[in-house]
Amino acid sequence: MTDFRTIVRSKPEKATFGLHDKIFTTGSCFAEAIGSRLAASCVDTHNNAFGTTYNPHSIHKNLRQAIANKLPPPTSYLVAHDIHLNFDFHSTISAMDKVTLTNTLTDTIERSHRAIKNAQWLLITYGTAWVYRLRETGEIVSNCHKQPGAMFEKSLLPQKDFIESFDECYQALKACNPSIKIIVTVSPVRHIKDTIELNGVSKAILRLSCHTICEQYPDVWYFPAYEIMMDDLRDYRFYAQDMLHPTQTAEDYIWDNFIARFADNNFKQFYPQWRAVQMALKHRPFHPQSTGHQIFIRDTIRKLEELSAYINVDKEIDMLTSQLIK
Repeated sequence: MTDFRTIVRSKPEKATFGLHDKIFTTGSCFAEAIGSRLAASCVDTHNNAFGTTYNPHSIHKNLRQAIANKLPPPTSYLVAHDIHLNFDFHSTISAMDKVTLTNTLTDTIERSHRAIKNAQWLLITYGTAWVYRLRETGEIVSNCHKQPGAMFEKSLLPQKDFIESFDECYQALKACNPSIKIIVTVSPVRHIKDTIELNGVSKAILRLSCHTICEQYPDVWYFPAYEIMMDDLRDYRFYAQDMLHPTQTAEDYIWDNFIARFADNNFKQFYPQWRAVQMALKHRPFHPQSTGHQIFIRDTIRKLEELSAYINVDKEIDMLTSQLIK
């Protein structure tokens, strides 16, 4: 016996993204984590523009609003502690007056509309199947914005509703951008406020629904972030202090699996070189004029020149060249 744990093997998919593809990410904080890493790797990424969104209904609703380039309905606006918010969006999208909030939402939706039209890939991460329905309107909200619990009715989103909501979103998406491909995943972050048992029920609904849509649509793929965390890493040393979120090490491991499965060979050749150069660019010497550091700068410039076959590195080369002693 050589393996002492169950390892999720990531074989390359037939469809892969490249360094010059455009990727749109949306959903839970895990979608933002992957999106940030894609952007840091020089991939054109529109990263979680709607703010952190957990339930499938709201994720699909945000996407449909962006596809239609349409603002949310008037009934979705609220004021809490003098701050103007919208039930369809995260609290990071807020303002001190409704006009400013409306302008922010207009800009967010318009930019997202353009990004979806031009994207090669859409990455969706689902966080929970629990939804909160506003009693006054009957609408599912994306964020309760710390309003009194009596205003909402909490329930599990049935798999049937997930599938119907996804199909409506999928049809609109394909009408807007017929060639776009979709990766879906279940967030490895645990939602234990719903209790451990009911978090398990919620994740099961999400996982079964993702399996169903991947079987149903030929251009939808699943990435097993949840399984990697639960069954491969499977140890509290890979959880942050809150015991809910993955550590940096766990995120690195899941990210490496994501690259192994969905990145093309060109990106796989580029990424480790770019990562090494990024580390070099963060280096802050005690003695910039020393011979050793001058050699270090020239070596980094050489590596950047090699990467110029992949991306434009003129800015980085100019910055390092300015540090050379003439």
